[in-house]
Amino acid sequence: MGITSRMIPTEDASARKREIEEKLKQEQETLSFIRENLEKSDQLTKGMVSILSSFESRLMQLENSIIPVHKQTENLQRLQENVDKTLSCMDHVISYYHVAKDTDRIIREGPTGRLDEYLACIAKIQKAVEYFQDNNPDSPELNTVKARFEKGKELLEAEFRSLLTRYSKPVPPILILDAISVDEELEVQEDVVLEHLPEAVLQDIICIAGWLVEYGRNQDFMNVYFQIRSNQLDRSIKGLKDHFRKNSANSGILYSPAVQTKRKDTPTKKAPKRPVYIPGTIRKAQNLLKQYSQHGLDGKKGGSNLTPLEGYDHDSRVKHLSDAVTEKHGAAAGKDDVLDIEIDSYIHCISAFVKLAQSEYALLAEIIPEHHQKKTFDSLIQEALDNLMLEGDNIVSAARRAIMRHDYSAVLTIFPILRHLKMNKAEFDSTLQGTAASTKNKLPTLITSMETIGAKALEEFADSIKNDPDKEYNMPKDGTVHELTSNAILFLQQLLDFHETAGAMLASQETSSSAVSYTSEFNKRLLSTYICKVLGNLQLNLLSKSKVYEDSALSAIFLHNNYNYTLKSLEKSELIQLVTVTQKKAEGSYRELIEQQIQMYQRSWLKVTEHLTDRNMPVFQPGTKLKDKERQVIKDKFKGFNDGLEELCKIQKGWAIPDKEQRDFIRQAQRRVVSDTYRAFLHRCANVSFTKNPEKYHKYRPEEVEEMIGRLFDTSA
Repeated sequence: MGITSRMIPTEDASARKREIEEKLKQEQETLSFIRENLEKSDQLTKGMVSILSSFESRLMQLENSIIPVHKQTENLQRLQENVDKTLSCMDHVISYYHVAKDTDRIIREGPTGRLDEYLACIAKIQKAVEYFQDNNPDSPELNTVKARFEKGKELLEAEFRSLLTRYSKPVPPILILDAISVDEELEVQEDVVLEHLPEAVLQDIICIAGWLVEYGRNQDFMNVYFQIRSNQLDRSIKGLKDHFRKNSANSGILYSPAVQTKRKDTPTKKAPKRPVYIPGTIRKAQNLLKQYSQHGLDGKKGGSNLTPLEGYDHDSRVKHLSDAVTEKHGAAAGKDDVLDIEIDSYIHCISAFVKLAQSEYALLAEIIPEHHQKKTFDSLIQEALDNLMLEGDNIVSAARRAIMRHDYSAVLTIFPILRHLKMNKAEFDSTLQGTAASTKNKLPTLITSMETIGAKALEEFADSIKNDPDKEYNMPKDGTVHELTSNAILFLQQLLDFHETAGAMLASQETSSSAVSYTSEFNKRLLSTYICKVLGNLQLNLLSKSKVYEDSALSAIFLHNNYNYTLKSLEKSELIQLVTVTQKKAEGSYRELIEQQIQMYQRSWLKVTEHLTDRNMPVFQPGTKLKDKERQVIKDKFKGFNDGLEELCKIQKGWAIPDKEQRDFIRQAQRRVVSDTYRAFLHRCANVSFTKNPEKYHKYRPEEVEEMIGRLFDTSA
């Protein structure tokens, strides 16, 4: 057992030894392989190092040979570039010396028709000037190119003036009227474009202006611009005036046919852009009022100048005064037509000025530098604006002179103009925004002048109604409406057409602290107060005038006619609505006055009917024989009635009551009273024998009496 155990480890050790020896042998072989490879690698490395060393040596030799050549070549290239640059600079410099010669022909011929080419030449000359100033300021060439530059600039300025002068034309009147007119039937208005210059010409002018500002350093062209355009603006407005003078009187065409316009009596919230005046509406009233100031129609006593109203007869005594004015004063009417055109023309010219000025500013904004636009525009519009304001001042002066002559109709001329000025003031102010204060204040000053003279005329007219003298020869013999009444009503009716303007005119003269802020309602109350004042003055004067008549009945007819005419006129023209603003019971007061005068008239018949009363009438029984004294009483009553009836009918037949309704009413009432009284008297005397010739005293049947009374106030009967 012990021998076996010792033998096993010995065998394992031998095997282990052999295994180790084999591994050692393998490692030795591997090591030998590695050594062989290392030796080969060393040999290859030595060969590569040798090759690289040889290559490095050769590169160094090549570099030493090439670098000097490269540097030499680089220097040669730099020299070549410098030569080229020098030659180029020489050519450039030499070209400056030839600029004057090269551009001479183009500069001499000017820019007309070739502006781009001309500006290119100017640019060359400008560069030459800059070159010589920087590099050779003492050279004669500098003076040459400077002179050429100034010449070119002068020709550009001349071209600017020439283009503006040649192509600036007055705007045709028809086009202006289209621009300021509004067709109220169109919801969206089409603006009429006012083209002042052809587009190509405008672009040339803009180009020249831009060059003169940037390079020419010259603002003289702005003066040239505003002078030429100012002249065209003024000529456009004058052309519109001539259009009215030549065409309006003959054809009646006051507006462009392209756009029809409608008249508004009062401005609405949205103020129309067109004039709102129809010629002749004011002039008729002026004719009537002027005739009144000349003390009667055609110098005839008792003449009447009623404006016909519904219900009034158009007989020889009651007719519209304008017929007589046309017949008697044809030449004057022609002058009035001319004045109508002048007023209408002026109103249109105000609107035209605003539209044209706006158009001019739009044109100016494209040509003139922004910081010079307002000043240039201010200068441009001065002539046209001054002419308009001067014309307005002349209207005010003429009105002032007329008022001094007690011709208050002149204020009627101011109304349409003043209303139009105030309606357009906001747009006027907007157009003149940015101009000098003196320019912006011209229109407000004119408006103030018109309001002042207008208010003065209104007040003096009211005083003239109150103080009109009671001249017997100027009183209507037939008791019809007095000139004073018809003219006062006519004047007030014109105020109705311009009630807002008239109210503001009166308010402008208010100085009380309560009138600091004038509202439309305040102005309306002022106008109502004024109208009531005129009517009150008229009533007092008529009452005084009525005393000229010796016959109290004719006096009553006179007052009745005037009061009735006044009331009917107020109602027909809606003046009554203005009156009732401050006098609520005005209509009732007039009706009471009218009724009072009817009663006063009816008293004139008492001297006829008093003969038919029972006073002094004898008491008798039917069939009883009367005494001589009693018979004489009855005879006297018949005779008194007959004579009184004939006398009154003869006299009153020549009196006038123009209002048919009132005439019929008064006739009927009187006919009924007299007829009933007469019938009762005849009935009492029916069976009484007071004379052998009853037909001598019983001259008229009741029907005949009624017929006679029915012919009262009828001159044609």
